[in-house]
Amino acid sequence: MVRINSVYTKAGDQGKTSLVDGSRVDKDDPRIDCYGTIDELNATVGLVRTSLEQSESKAAERLLPILHRVQNELFNLGAVLATRDEERMGKLPQVEARHIEGLESDIDELNDALPPLKSFVLPGGGWPSSYFHLARTVCRRAERLAVRLARSEPVGEFSVRYLNRLSDALFVFGRWAAAQDGFEEPLWEPEKT
Repeated sequence: MVRINSVYTKAGDQGKTSLVDGSRVDKDDPRIDCYGTIDELNATVGLVRTSLEQSESKAAERLLPILHRVQNELFNLGAVLATRDEERMGKLPQVEARHIEGLESDIDELNDALPPLKSFVLPGGGWPSSYFHLARTVCRRAERLAVRLARSEPVGEFSVRYLNRLSDALFVFGRWAAAQDGFEEPLWEPEKT
């Protein structure tokens, strides 16, 4: 278990931070950018959860347990991305194939209840749906950063694939939440410009 005795250490005051393996890197290192964006994604998923709860969304009962699971998976992913040492990385909590399969199962179940798309979806459709779209865009950025980092350093076997599937899941969850809450899904209408 993690124990945090002090919130500030002053160890980063010179623009450096420590990875899980103890190595010191600049705070703008690509690895820090990558797992910092995972942290941002996790915070955005927290906004989605709060929105589902406070808006009393009809989608809350089904989606809140999934989002709780996803937030824990994102912490596992962040832990992996916070080390360069592959041996140490292998001992940390991981995102695994089963987590991707879980997302795929969730996507398939909820997408089957939705009408086929006839255009691109514009973010909107109620607060929960809007926050899902925000989370999706943060997830896509995290995925791009992980792909870039993976070209030169280890990122864990399933990291990129997990983020790719999670962004798909967040899209479907947003559509499903809008439908459950009775909001018309805003669609792209190019002629309306």
